[in-house]
Amino acid sequence: MVTLIQKYFPDLSFEQVSQFAQLNDLYTDWNAKINVISRKDIGNLYERHVLHSLAIAKILRFKKGTSIVDVGTGGGFPGIPLAILFPESHFCLVDSIGKKVRVANEVANGIKLNNCTFVHARMEEVKEKFDFVVSRAVMPLPDLVRLVKKNIRKENNNALPNGLICLKGGDLQSEIQPFRKQAEIYPLSNFFEEDYFTTKQGIYLPL
Repeated sequence: MVTLIQKYFPDLSFEQVSQFAQLNDLYTDWNAKINVISRKDIGNLYERHVLHSLAIAKILRFKKGTSIVDVGTGGGFPGIPLAILFPESHFCLVDSIGKKVRVANEVANGIKLNNCTFVHARMEEVKEKFDFVVSRAVMPLPDLVRLVKKNIRKENNNALPNGLICLKGGDLQSEIQPFRKQAEIYPLSNFFEEDYFTTKQGIYLPL
């Protein structure tokens, strides 16, 4: 369970280990009431949801004060695992489905996560500016870029210029085509040895 997270992130504080450990019971409980994770997948929570979300941290370690919006967060992925890992950054988790936002909010409250806000809205309605946009397989890349370009702050404070970091699976050639000169693709198998990550990739695109 949480030992899988510690395998790749060995410098977690006691509080972070505790927060990651509590996710299992909280998601199992809430998922029984409001289905945010496939029922057959809940047993793979730490590999397929928590660790997968944390792949973004292998692409970029957010500096203190960084603001990040998670588009289409669903039950809180990748936003909640990243918020645990980066307690000095601020995360805004956005989803158009109210019951999913509720689950994410309740889980965050359950682990006393205080660097997140939750917004029940379509991303088109969100006017705030952020340093980075993160998402997990929420929509085709060209559509996502059109949606979030307005939300990227101009001033850069991290090791990579502000932009979009998203997690995808499968063949990305057609999605990447319009951005092939700017986008960087990171095979997640470079970070994690579990078979699940063989076909999974991270994409960074400065905006």
